[in-house]
Amino acid sequence: MEFENQTFINEFILIGFSQNVLIRSFLFFLFYVIYVLTVLENGFLIYTIIFVSKLHTPMYYFLCNLSFLDLCVSSSTVPQLLITVLSKERRISVVYCLIQMNTVLVLGGIECLLLAVMAYDRYIAICFPLYYTVIMSWRVCRYITVFMWGGSFLFSSAPTLIKPFVFCRENRLDHFYCEVLAMMELACGDISFYKITIVVVGFFTLFSSPIFILGSYFCIILSILKINSSHGRYKAFSTCASHLIVVFMFFGTSLTMYMGQASFSAYLKYISLNYMVFTPLLNPLIYSLRNNEVKE
Repeated sequence: MEFENQTFINEFILIGFSQNVLIRSFLFFLFYVIYVLTVLENGFLIYTIIFVSKLHTPMYYFLCNLSFLDLCVSSSTVPQLLITVLSKERRISVVYCLIQMNTVLVLGGIECLLLAVMAYDRYIAICFPLYYTVIMSWRVCRYITVFMWGGSFLFSSAPTLIKPFVFCRENRLDHFYCEVLAMMELACGDISFYKITIVVVGFFTLFSSPIFILGSYFCIILSILKINSSHGRYKAFSTCASHLIVVFMFFGTSLTMYMGQASFSAYLKYISLNYMVFTPLLNPLIYSLRNNEVKE
């Protein structure tokens, strides 16, 4: 009965960013260049890892997964961002919006788990090198991959599929893509189920994953301190520091978005640019393109 006399909407209008033509032109050029570089960097890394047998190790297997994931994350949002910045008509159907929202949720969940797995992989390689090939066998890597994709879908996307959003309020979406918190603001009826789901999923992905990562790197640093060579210690610390930068960038903004807010605020769309646009660009530079094996 609560939806009687309501007009259900079937499309949204994305507000995006500034309405100034010059600013929009600049943003289009900036995001277009970033997207092209993101595709080239990650595509080059995937190609290199697949076709260079020397890189067929668990570490580069997960790095290849990360590059593929970054391509998917960037391609699921940045083309829509470019259309939103350039076009005057920023209409998008509700069906497409829901598909995009669930895609981003699943990909975000996978990246949280993947970063934790990569930290664990480095922990085993540095702290237990003699047991590395046994613990991180290819069979284990395949199981981990299935768990990441299946677990992310189960925790991130399934709740919104079980109880889909219904929209009957204003159709102006204050974002550059179909972000879940922004869409919740336009949903009809009681949205407490979605808020509880975000908190629960956020705890298992956005909160527990960085704790696990920091714990792994803490153990790695303790092992590094035992290295006699000062050059070896510096190299290892440099690698750990660059990896932790990615972790803080991704999880810092994600925690601000989903754990620090009870509802959507307009300024959060600027924060989401970090993990939707800039993180996929920086990941291959920080994780792989600085490695001597990849350079060779």
